[in-house]
Amino acid sequence: MKISNPVLPGFNADPSMIRVGDTYYIATSTFDWWPGVRLHESKDMVHWNLLPGPLNRVSQLDMRGNPSGGGIWAPDLSYADGKFWLIYTDVKIVNGAFKDCTNYLVTAEDIRGPWSEPVRVNGVGFDASLFHDDDGRKYLVQQTWDFREYRHPFNGITLTEFDTETMHLKPETARIIWHGTDVKLVEGPHLYKINGWYYLFCAEGGTQYEHQESVARSRTLDALSFEVSPHDPFISNFDTPDTYLQKQGHGALVNTPGGEWYYASLCGRPWRHETEPAHGVRGWCTLGRETSIQKVEWDEDGWPYVVGGHGGQRYVEAPKDAIETEAPVDHSQHDEFESDELDINWNTLRVPFTEAMGRVSGGSLTLRGQGSLSNLFELSLIGRRWQAFDFDAETKVTFSPDNYMQMAGLTNFYNHLCWSWAFVTWDEKRGKRVIEVAQNDFDTYTSFLKDKAIEVPDDVEGVWLRTKVRTSTYTYEYSFDGEIWHEIQVTLDAAVLSDDHVARRYGGFFTGAFVGLAAVDLAGYGKEAVFGYFDYQER
Repeated sequence: MKISNPVLPGFNADPSMIRVGDTYYIATSTFDWWPGVRLHESKDMVHWNLLPGPLNRVSQLDMRGNPSGGGIWAPDLSYADGKFWLIYTDVKIVNGAFKDCTNYLVTAEDIRGPWSEPVRVNGVGFDASLFHDDDGRKYLVQQTWDFREYRHPFNGITLTEFDTETMHLKPETARIIWHGTDVKLVEGPHLYKINGWYYLFCAEGGTQYEHQESVARSRTLDALSFEVSPHDPFISNFDTPDTYLQKQGHGALVNTPGGEWYYASLCGRPWRHETEPAHGVRGWCTLGRETSIQKVEWDEDGWPYVVGGHGGQRYVEAPKDAIETEAPVDHSQHDEFESDELDINWNTLRVPFTEAMGRVSGGSLTLRGQGSLSNLFELSLIGRRWQAFDFDAETKVTFSPDNYMQMAGLTNFYNHLCWSWAFVTWDEKRGKRVIEVAQNDFDTYTSFLKDKAIEVPDDVEGVWLRTKVRTSTYTYEYSFDGEIWHEIQVTLDAAVLSDDHVARRYGGFFTGAFVGLAAVDLAGYGKEAVFGYFDYQER
């Protein structure tokens, strides 16, 4: 049996993997998407099932107004004392000198919840993890952020003892245990004690193509006592530009019941336009940062290394003692909206789905028009990850706008800066409903059809909309009967919805693309749109 990487395709970054008994769990970042933190479980490391999000109450996570790419950075999942512990960071600023982050802790006896109300831990730096030492002590391990413009912003890895009786840190115990290597940007720390050594795994080099994971170790937890591995980098694709997986680094180590070792890492799978040179452009990651798993072995001096070299492998031998299970490899989804709760694959931005946004049940989803797709506060949008390079997604929308400020339709969305959609709106010159396609690319908004927007016949109640994504480009289609489809003659560059495009001009470039449904009413009357179904089929 083989692990086929990435094991979690589409935006599943910063994996924190643990094992409890014969079951493996992975927690990944969700940033400004709701619910907070994404959880998966597996018996074999090959097939992974999505679990309910642990942060599903505003009392646990309040992201209203958070910037795109803020919110949940690098959660840490651990298990000790008969329960799960989850450390997570809510980041309020992504650009400039400051990050204004707060670290929280929640616990649960069952991975499916309920999860406790949060304990506010500190704000020293993001990417915090909780280390449970074998003497019963616990420590918070975290990246340390230095806002002073005359210092490097990544000020090493700080260790602080955590008091389980008071559920608070002991600030007087804080010390920097490692400054990282010359690659700098040291973050994402995870600490393990193995055979009398403390092993510190950290990400370095940022989270793009220079990304890597480094390993250091010490016999103690004293300040600056860690030495770097002679095999450094532990994993990286900086010098392997032709490998299938890129950007690897930032992850977690786990052992199997049989004594084998594996490392879960974030990764990216870039594509290039046909006109772009293989090594001149590293590529565009429209699926965001995903999760891969690599096999790990140890040398005679007790240092870990990735089997097959630090560039990693697409296919990896699964654990010998794995309990083979079944889970879908194809992540296609068909939703008739029969339940009164959104399907587990759906996400909203910053806040949970409430009556202010709409309602779902009985075979339809109703979205109440709020702000534009660039709004950080009031937005009626539900989205699901792009999890394949090629897919079709479609819906049927019933919408009766009164003016051009009211819009509803199907969107391909990265963040408030970069998105597009096909939507039904009102053309006051013709006195008709029309279908328009528009794109927002940073500060440039483009309506492609303008006065040639497609008229919706008066006797047509619902309009079918479909998008076809084909790796580097995508298009929109429409139908008035659900059978005969017409392509809208607008071909869009998928690179605009990639981490790498957004990273050129904005600091929150972490999430990959989503496809979803949205309703807008800039006039402020809350005009409602009714969606009859949603279908996402990977090709």
